[in-house]
Amino acid sequence: MESNFVDYVKILCRSGKGGKGSMHLRHVKYNPNGGPDGGDGGKGGSVILRGNHNYWTLLHLKYERHIFAEHGGNGGRDKCHGTDGKDVYIDVPCGTVVYNAETGKYVCDITYDGQEIVLLKGGRGGLGNFQFRSATNQAPRYAQPGEPMEEMTIILELKLLADVGLVGFPNAGKSTLVSSLSNAKPKIANYPFTTMEPSLGIVGYRDNKSFVMADIPGIIEGASEGRGLGLRFLRHIERNSLLLFMVPGDTDDIKKEYEVLLNELRQFNPDMLSKHRVLAVTKCDLLDDELMEMLRETLPQDLPVVFISAVTGFGLDELKDVLWRELNAESNKLQTITDEDTLVHRDKDMSRFARELQEEGEDEEIAILDEDDLEDVDDLEDFEYEDEEE
Repeated sequence: MESNFVDYVKILCRSGKGGKGSMHLRHVKYNPNGGPDGGDGGKGGSVILRGNHNYWTLLHLKYERHIFAEHGGNGGRDKCHGTDGKDVYIDVPCGTVVYNAETGKYVCDITYDGQEIVLLKGGRGGLGNFQFRSATNQAPRYAQPGEPMEEMTIILELKLLADVGLVGFPNAGKSTLVSSLSNAKPKIANYPFTTMEPSLGIVGYRDNKSFVMADIPGIIEGASEGRGLGLRFLRHIERNSLLLFMVPGDTDDIKKEYEVLLNELRQFNPDMLSKHRVLAVTKCDLLDDELMEMLRETLPQDLPVVFISAVTGFGLDELKDVLWRELNAESNKLQTITDEDTLVHRDKDMSRFARELQEEGEDEEIAILDEDDLEDVDDLEDFEYEDEEE
């Protein structure tokens, strides 16, 4: 059964071309020398991205491979203005990043509901010969063509917006923790890679406060090189303010596993190491107090460490206190403001970009031109000179 969670879409977008200006000379019974009256061409439609909080995935765009705006209408006689082409709006969930599919360059980012960004601007309509009349050129016999359309193949990539991102190996207890702290119901089972898609949970805190926690599929050593589920879900924790590393208490070397996870994030995006981190030792219902004290001596000293058991509820209140304190630390707030633009403007690494497209099934070519597009947009409208009877 195919998942409804789609976080990667490749689309060909095209704005509308401007309409041609009309080249027309008015000649009627009672006004044989009416002069130029060719109207202007209409403006082509633009392609506009719009943030919509009602969407949480890109599923509605998965099979919409082409998004074209309308062309502007041509100008007419009697100074008639051509119709403007309709703009096309692409509604996307908040947290969507746009890249140029051919170069991997960052294009734009949608971060809040209602935000609108003009992705491709429609061409301006050409001026009719009425606009070129002057005292020395009272019957201009030329008009402007409309501006050409713009075209670009884009990659829409969704990065979940959450306060806390969970990082851990498969079967570290991430989904169990999310289900214990929130009303989210991710799939839980005793085998690796139970979680196949990210999920969000809202964690309640004291005084009606809350924060959002994101659970992603487990990371294994070599994930940054494509092993396991590879690069597909690592991007979802790029936007998180705080990273919660989770390592089971029955692991042979907790510190080593933490360092492996940290190294995978470093290989994927070094900027992620500047985020605040918390280490949670899970499945502590299997440990006694003496063993937990012994383990504490071997754990990293440069970050908060909490022993928890999502099944029994042990340490969950302490964990929420630590997460809330780290989320609201002044250094974390300043870091978010300072590093946000640097993070989201990172271009795609083209050495890995092709592989990402192949993993997502988006590597096939999209047809670009149709028969209507083969017209030369720079052709001038044929000279028009008509007699009219009123």
